[in-house]
Amino acid sequence: MSGIRTLIAGNWKSNKSAEEARAFVKALREGLKEKKRDEREIVVFPPFTSIPAVADELRNSEIGYGAQNVFWETAGAFTGEVSPVFLKELGCRYVIIGHSERRTLFGETDEICNRKMLSSLRTGLRPILCCGETWEQRREEKTFCIIGEQLNAGLHQVPFDAEFDIAYEPVWAIGSGKSATAEQIEVVHSYIHQWLQRKGFASRERVRVIYGGSVTPENVDRLIAVPDVDGVLVGRASLKLESFIRIVDFCCPGEKGASP
Repeated sequence: MSGIRTLIAGNWKSNKSAEEARAFVKALREGLKEKKRDEREIVVFPPFTSIPAVADELRNSEIGYGAQNVFWETAGAFTGEVSPVFLKELGCRYVIIGHSERRTLFGETDEICNRKMLSSLRTGLRPILCCGETWEQRREEKTFCIIGEQLNAGLHQVPFDAEFDIAYEPVWAIGSGKSATAEQIEVVHSYIHQWLQRKGFASRERVRVIYGGSVTPENVDRLIAVPDVDGVLVGRASLKLESFIRIVDFCCPGEKGASP
């Protein structure tokens, strides 16, 4: 991971009211102030309604924040949708696109993800495009096929010099309490990096590939140590202050206190 900042992203999903979110990031900021973490980028993703409170509390902070979703148009008659322009005005730097819950529960397709990618990039947001296979697809040895299709469609017409991130989230590991093995993760992350380079994207210079899927304080050291893993997207464990701080303070191989 030399030369890039490791991304530690906390996806709160549909949790934390505005006041709960404010209290959490205030405590997070306080809990992280004693140690410099220049090589790590920390980002939280609150629900839409809690973004203003988080933005207010994190003003002039090194902790970033973003949105869990976005619409592909900047304005218009789209009841219930949130424009990327609105997110940018709130100071959002990041946006998650194509999370498996959006795909499976709300019917988002690769084409929809692509429209959101293009709109977000044009607005100046940095998207995190999620991809991953179900357990049935893995069992049928379709992992690379599925991820290749998601990347091909999701990154259609995305400029080769664009800055964005890819989150590999095996659907079968999300919320299950069981993360993928180091070997499974390494093979898929290597495939994604090679895919990006083959297509002409500035892999590792402008595009990180992070892992998501039951990331915990207990396994984060092992996950970050996997070759080609440039960070983690954390769900449930990002909702508790102590566990998220422990994840932010993961130990790299060779560091004092690193796990064996």
